[in-house]
Amino acid sequence: MNATELTPPAPARRSFREQMHLAREDAIVQAVNRLLAEKGFDAMTVDEVAAEVGIAKASLYRHFPSKEDLAAEAMVRALERAQAFLASLNPNATPLDCLKATVRWLLQVQLQGEMPSLPSANSTLRATLMTHHAYMDRLLAVSEQLGGWIQAAQADGSLDASLPPIVVLYTVFARACDPVPGFLRSTGDFSDEQIIELVLQTCFHGLNAH
Repeated sequence: MNATELTPPAPARRSFREQMHLAREDAIVQAVNRLLAEKGFDAMTVDEVAAEVGIAKASLYRHFPSKEDLAAEAMVRALERAQAFLASLNPNATPLDCLKATVRWLLQVQLQGEMPSLPSANSTLRATLMTHHAYMDRLLAVSEQLGGWIQAAQADGSLDASLPPIVVLYTVFARACDPVPGFLRSTGDFSDEQIIELVLQTCFHGLNAH
């Protein structure tokens, strides 16, 4: 066996048509993410997405067959972004510090207008998400990472061990769509950094005096 035989084959280059197809899909998903962050799923229309990308609605449907599929793909990208952030955290940081850093990041993304907003009670959208393998795989991976930190923080006494871990997990996830930062920003009394610190304090330390 010679060196040539040991060298793995180079990946096939995508054709120009395939590259254009992927570039258009990326533009579509970016537009969907912006619209979901700005106005939410119910108010967003497929016509708006097509107009923002500059394509016909029929062309958009060749990439994504429904509004629900558009939202699912936007959530896949959001979860991939979350996975990249979690992987960037200091492996020597405490579990509680990792959770706080995650909440801080979620609030920053939301305040930057880059966090897609989905309704919790739309059965059609929920059904699409539950059968979307890429979405479910990434959601489970993020949940397992956060869940591990939650259990470790409860074990070392830095989080209340009487709380079911699932409650803490959903509390962390809820910061991605928390209305409080927007309300506080609208007052003009606080900077974004102050808002983030205030929400972090109430999330992890509650409202009781210590």
